[in-house]
Amino acid sequence: MRGDAALSTGAVVNESGYPAAVEPASAAALVSFAGIWRHWGRGSKRWAVLRDVNLEVAAGTAISIVGGNGAGKTTLLRIGTGILAPDRGDVSIDGLSCEGSWREYHKRVGYLSAGDRGLYARLSVRAHLEYWARVSFMARADRKPAAEDALIRFELAPLASRRADRLSQGQRQRLRLALTFLHRPKVLFLDEPRNSLDADGLAVLNTAVSELLGRGGCVIWCSPVGEEQPIVFDRALIIEDGRLRSA
Repeated sequence: MRGDAALSTGAVVNESGYPAAVEPASAAALVSFAGIWRHWGRGSKRWAVLRDVNLEVAAGTAISIVGGNGAGKTTLLRIGTGILAPDRGDVSIDGLSCEGSWREYHKRVGYLSAGDRGLYARLSVRAHLEYWARVSFMARADRKPAAEDALIRFELAPLASRRADRLSQGQRQRLRLALTFLHRPKVLFLDEPRNSLDADGLAVLNTAVSELLGRGGCVIWCSPVGEEQPIVFDRALIIEDGRLRSA
């Protein structure tokens, strides 16, 4: 997708033998995770799914994070969106915190969850886009143009009047991606975005990601270990035992 992108290699291990926390990528990062801890369970069954995660992502950068089931990928993204609070640590986007600047923080975020949820069965493709434009803090005058643009960019125009429950899995994924990109976020958190996409769908996704990076946004793309990646990333990371390291 971008010829100048490069993969970083070489794991860093601390004195205890665990992978060390990933060092910041930039002093002026667009996204910053600082000292993130998150536990699940209670009492003797309490365990840490994220352990002192530190990650900074610069503008114009695409980051890949891979990991097995239950490794913490989705938990990290949900913390980044503000859906889930960390037990310890801080997240900032464009210098803003979710707690201090809730509205401005979320205007900058696009989030695609894993799976195929989040659509209303009886709503048409166009109705989904118009509704999402309203709840994503877009100015009233920008909503319909943004919805029409998304129909074209994600090749959904022929399906504009079709209900979500009459779409194929791949078409549903295109609609979910169109909703994610609709409000022109600066930061994308993508959880297994290539799910059910054919070659044409992947090309549409690649173009949308490239455009976002070109205007100074950034992408954190999570996927299972071993999944073929359709784009080239600036940094490739792996999450194991709740810690990030270079892949």
